Amino acid sequence: MSNGWNLALFAGLAERFGSRSLRLDWPERELTAGRLKAKLIDLYPEHAELIASSFVARNQAYSHDEETIGCEDELALLPPVSGGMEDAGGTGGGVTRNRFAVVEHAIDVNAVAASASHPDHGALIAFVGTTREWTGGKRTVTLEYEAYVPMAESAMREIGEEIARRWPGTVTAITHRIGTVGIGEISVVIAVSSPHRAEAYEASRYAIESLKRTVPIWKKEVYEDGTEWKGHQMGPWNPMSRDE
Repeated sequence: MSNGWNLALFAGLAERFGSRSLRLDWPERELTAGRLKAKLIDLYPEHAELIASSFVARNQAYSHDEETIGCEDELALLPPVSGGMEDAGGTGGGVTRNRFAVVEHAIDVNAVAASASHPDHGALIAFVGTTREWTGGKRTVTLEYEAYVPMAESAMREIGEEIARRWPGTVTAITHRIGTVGIGEISVVIAVSSPHRAEAYEASRYAIESLKRTVPIWKKEVYEDGTEWKGHQMGPWNPMSRDE
């Protein structure tokens, strides 16, 4: 008797397959993540390069190729994310969920900054990412962002927790917008507060670079003459690596 494997697809993968999910009637109840990708490549050799560069997510967490996954797990195949290559601490003892959010509306920079502020901190930095008009000689009309929302919010929260370990006392807040984002509009705000400015600068840079590498958010560049998902063609991608 066959077991149904349900695999959610996002961004460029969903476009390639013309579907948001795949139903796979395979006899196995368990596979490694790498074996699942190999079986997909056998079925869809025309998408082999993109499948090979993607990562399997099991129950909203990235899986190594050697990790065992089951047909009853919540599974997704995630193409490289939009960045491609290119209380947390304090006395609170943790990071609250509302500091890390994916939203479909305009982002209030002051509200994100306020959620990261602390009365004992002397530095508060807000990184604001906006849509630029020209990229690589092409005029961008808009950006369209898509996310695996529950996993994205969890991944952002993990970034905040990692920052708290590396720079004790630092508080981080991250909000990312999805949907259509016009020229000059804000797509992401990362706010970091710390007792001292040097740590705040370092933590802020670490946050944006980690977000681009690990958080399952994708962007489509909408040009005057076409569209392009950014990330999946930009070389090796490993969201499970850790910067030292």
